[in-house]
Amino acid sequence: MRPVRTAVIPAGGLGTRFLPFTRSVPKELLPLVDTPVLDAVVSECAASGIERVILVIAPGKESLAGYFGPSPRAEARLRAEGRTAELAALRRPEGLAKVEVVVQEEAKGNGHAVLVAREAVGDEPFAMLWGDDIVLGPTPALRQLLDARERLGGSAAGAARMGREQVSRYGVFAGRPERGAFRVTAMVEKPAPADAPSDLVAVHGYVLEPEIFPVLATLAPGRGGEIWLVDAVSALAARAPVWAVELAGDRYDAGDRAGYVAAFVDHALGRDDVGPALRDHLRQRGWRPPGS
Repeated sequence: MRPVRTAVIPAGGLGTRFLPFTRSVPKELLPLVDTPVLDAVVSECAASGIERVILVIAPGKESLAGYFGPSPRAEARLRAEGRTAELAALRRPEGLAKVEVVVQEEAKGNGHAVLVAREAVGDEPFAMLWGDDIVLGPTPALRQLLDARERLGGSAAGAARMGREQVSRYGVFAGRPERGAFRVTAMVEKPAPADAPSDLVAVHGYVLEPEIFPVLATLAPGRGGEIWLVDAVSALAARAPVWAVELAGDRYDAGDRAGYVAAFVDHALGRDDVGPALRDHLRQRGWRPPGS
């Protein structure tokens, strides 16, 4: 089985839910205190053994790649002032992975964004993670998907259980339990609750075999005239193994205002530098920690 060394992160969205902030700053750079959301996703890739990350961006979002590049002026200033801690923080993103950029000139759907990365990925298996979905836990979510692929073979998809009232926001899996996992037979993009084939929905990302690319290249446009990755994975599942893996850990949809705020607060509470002060502030506002 060929190892997975490359990850693709679609990051071409306009971020309209976060206007006016996203007038000039990509939503993927929304901060979790002092670390962007995208940093958390790329850090997960690095912690899972990924060596190379391909960002699929829209024109005008080149600052995403700049975040992972060198900052010679700031580095020279910090070095001259002997600020070693800040210098280490400045350099850390550069060492996470080799980050490359592919530009998606037209917004034709998230499946099209993955297809745009075809030449950069080559004929290799790859991970695909959404740039605003965070899962925190002892084992990185991507590592969980990679482990499932190594155990079961084929492609693996991140999954979570959702109430019927929420499934219409997600791609939903159809299939059956098999070999201690869930074998996918098809997927439905954002179905009405009554039409959902299960309560198991796609979240966070995938580990995909390169066979997904010819499927995407010949896929007819779906809802809204766009190319949906869910439709391609559904077609792939009809001819090759695809496994839905329920991810362990705390998940945050940082592409949603409430999900982002929850990620920010929980991230801050878990830090030694700002956590104690934030807890004191919340107690003053009437908050009581669980178990108190």
